[in-house]
Amino acid sequence: MANLIEKAKHEIKEIIENAAAKAQAENALPAGEMQKFVVEVPSDTTHGDFASNVAMANAKTFRLPPRKIAEVIVQNFNLENTYFEKAEIAGPGFINFFLKDSWFSDVIKSACEEGADYGKSDFGNGKKVMVEFVSANPTGPMHMGNARGGAIGDVLAEAMNWAGYKVQREFYINDAGNQIAKFGISLEARYLQIYKGDEIEFPEDGYHGDDIKERAQGFADIHGDKFVNVSEEERRKALVDYALPLNIAKLKTDLSAYRIEFDEWFPESTLHASGAVMAVVDLMREKGYAYEKDGAVWYAATKFGAEKDEVLVRANGFPTYFAADIAYHYNKFAIRGFDKCIDVWGADHHGHVARLKGALNATGVDGNNLDIVLMQLVNLIQDGVPVKMSKRSGKAIQLADLIEEIPIDAARFFFTMREANSTLDFDLDLAVEESSKNPVYYVQYAHARICSILNNLKAEGINTDNISQVDSKLLTTPEEKELIRIIAAMPDEIISVAKTYDTAALPHYVMDVATAFHKFYGACKVRTEDEKLMNARIALCNAARNVIKNILTMLKVSAPEKM
Repeated sequence: MANLIEKAKHEIKEIIENAAAKAQAENALPAGEMQKFVVEVPSDTTHGDFASNVAMANAKTFRLPPRKIAEVIVQNFNLENTYFEKAEIAGPGFINFFLKDSWFSDVIKSACEEGADYGKSDFGNGKKVMVEFVSANPTGPMHMGNARGGAIGDVLAEAMNWAGYKVQREFYINDAGNQIAKFGISLEARYLQIYKGDEIEFPEDGYHGDDIKERAQGFADIHGDKFVNVSEEERRKALVDYALPLNIAKLKTDLSAYRIEFDEWFPESTLHASGAVMAVVDLMREKGYAYEKDGAVWYAATKFGAEKDEVLVRANGFPTYFAADIAYHYNKFAIRGFDKCIDVWGADHHGHVARLKGALNATGVDGNNLDIVLMQLVNLIQDGVPVKMSKRSGKAIQLADLIEEIPIDAARFFFTMREANSTLDFDLDLAVEESSKNPVYYVQYAHARICSILNNLKAEGINTDNISQVDSKLLTTPEEKELIRIIAAMPDEIISVAKTYDTAALPHYVMDVATAFHKFYGACKVRTEDEKLMNARIALCNAARNVIKNILTMLKVSAPEKM
């Protein structure tokens, strides 16, 4: 797929390197190995479409003032058969490059011809990447953190897919350990209260949500008081076996409604049942990074820079959650062969990052191949004040509550608009407002406007699909040039997300495309008497429409043709 910005940058590097080599061969520059230099798109393109700092970067190599180096290099440029018509020197020695019309024409042509594939690349070379996100505790409903993490993880996975990685989305089901034991105790108390009332005291550290009461009542509706007089172990197991699958099914239903489909739902319990947790503990012991003390098995975390060692297996023989977490991530790399694994966690887990990476190193897996995206809290705002209560439960706002209140398009767009490591203020009023103040409405309106323009032209019998004869030399206004430059940036924007994991770049980029299109439309008539100019502008409209639709598709936000 075409990445015209990268292609132009590559050409510039070749132009510069060939010119420098020629100058050195003719003794215009002293011998010496060229140092790395930067080619970038400047924020202000009035003085050039691309710029390079090669002269400053090589001042020591060539032992000359940067301005003089730039002059010599530019004198030796050969711009034939390239995208560039000229180069100029600016300031202390920056070299600015100016594009030919052919580059702008190729951008439009690529965006139109590639259509739904425009923006894709092979940057990732097919490497296997897992993005694990949400992984909500199955003992209760999902909250706002899960909603934000879901959108971020899903969009990140999609961006990496577009960037040429082989991506798997995974949900880790915490269906073992202390939280399941607490789940069973909580269900038991609510179940017994149905038959024994206040005689049964609810545990203070139990799960107090109404969902626990609902599950206990559902169990009672089926089984009656059959489990009142059996052993605690039998009663709790029966309750968990009934409620847990229902909770997991609810997670899947809510996430599907939120447009998230996971490739794999991985139960923690399978690690314990298969012996994988203890196998990893034994592996760490064999490598000298685990030892026994006071009847427990400890991880020698201090050997990897930690302040203290940590328990892997308690004295009672039960492994800790940390041991299961190590086994799970070992499974990702060593068993299933992922090249890179990315976890989206709440910021309160920041202290766990280094310890897990170190523990992976202790198993022989390179902990550097695990990356963690830490996500800050969400503040819901309505009428200018924070919303603290759920209409349904009187407690924390749930994902299901949110998607009943606002469009899913708005939810997914808003949750990805801020960097994960920034607290997000989610304005519920703005999310439902149908005006240009609402970012998702603003972008969707741009797409609908383009569709309307093209449909109106089609109604007049004008062909809006033929872009083979587009003459981009006619697109000379600043608004046209700027829109084309922004369209050209799409592949690079996606690659940047795949590199940095900053999904906020995508909604901001598509807002920039929408803004550039609105400016173009305000300054340039598409329907003109000049047929060649009209065809060029029609092609530009098609290109902009494809970019907006593709980004919205990545965000799993609809791209309406009418509004």
